[in-house]
Amino acid sequence: MRAPFRRWSRASRVACAAVVVVALAAGCSKQGAGDSGTPAGGSAATAPAIQGDITFNDDSLGRLDAALKAALQGKDLSKLDLAMVVNVAVDYWNAGKAGFTKGLADLGVKGTFQAPANGRLDQQLSILQTLRGQDVSAFSLSAIDPAAVKSPIQAAASASIPVLAIDSPLPAEDGAALYLGTPNYQAGKRAGEAMKAALGGRGKVVVLVGSLTASNAVERIQGFEDALKGTGIEVANKLADNMDAAKALTNAQTAIQTDPGVTGLYGVYSYDGPSAAQAVQAAGRAGKVKVISDDSDAQTLTFIQQGVIQATVVQSPYQQGYTGAYLLAALKVLGKDATMAVVKPFLESDGNTLSSGVGVVVQGNLDAFRARQSQLGITG
Repeated sequence: MRAPFRRWSRASRVACAAVVVVALAAGCSKQGAGDSGTPAGGSAATAPAIQGDITFNDDSLGRLDAALKAALQGKDLSKLDLAMVVNVAVDYWNAGKAGFTKGLADLGVKGTFQAPANGRLDQQLSILQTLRGQDVSAFSLSAIDPAAVKSPIQAAASASIPVLAIDSPLPAEDGAALYLGTPNYQAGKRAGEAMKAALGGRGKVVVLVGSLTASNAVERIQGFEDALKGTGIEVANKLADNMDAAKALTNAQTAIQTDPGVTGLYGVYSYDGPSAAQAVQAAGRAGKVKVISDDSDAQTLTFIQQGVIQATVVQSPYQQGYTGAYLLAALKVLGKDATMAVVKPFLESDGNTLSSGVGVVVQGNLDAFRARQSQLGITG
């Protein structure tokens, strides 16, 4: 695997940014169903373009990785057994697994990546119970249901097993040391801004989401709705699919078939965007019903290229895996207080969040984003 993207030179990043700007400018000159900014029935002259951005928070987390590595220098890590537990086995987490595997290799420790095959809560709880029985040293967790994992997290903390919340925040009082991942409200707001541009400020939108209770989903939808305040865009419905892509497709089909006034679909979970795109494409309404999605599944990127999805808000799960491995090792070996002393300069204003950043992929910066993924050794 190649070195992490955060180690790209400044010159490389500037050059990449220049390519993105040029590509965006070129993309804005060609309007049609494949463009990211023209609303249904709108014109190139009046529709604002959706701005692409893939800078994330690479530099800051790169400095944190170096600081943690220095703090762990000379410490005995030979007995560590770390785990990364995510919420569902989907393409989105391929990048997280790649980062975690690289982090383990750089640390020289063993560990395991675990994902419930169907995103079922009972499967995730079983995984956590099994890890406890195997005397895991520390684990990171993207919780399916924050309330349901409260007891296992508190039990782990009582047994001196550090827990790191990733992807979706957990209440600090439940025992998680801190949160590493996407600032979800900000991600939702970026999605709302993209939808506002795509629709030209007017329309009716349906939200497709895996869970209406998971913290990350709640925060994203709130950010999305806040971004649309003061516009002529109405959020008509929010349809949960219980992390079932087939159900997400049915929800999308139903949304646009039962209400011809729906002009936008927002897919919150990684498979929701492709499900929405399949629905509008099958209905012959690609480019008329605007689709804004989250995450960077291969299908999503293909639909971006085809112009069926106008923009996707992307995260950096690679860093949640890579930096997560370093944080788990530090929390176990150095202790929480010493680790937090290293982490403190990198925290967000809430004092408990390490942001992995948010990006926006559109047609104009799609090639640059794919190059970034390749640089990280991420496939799928």
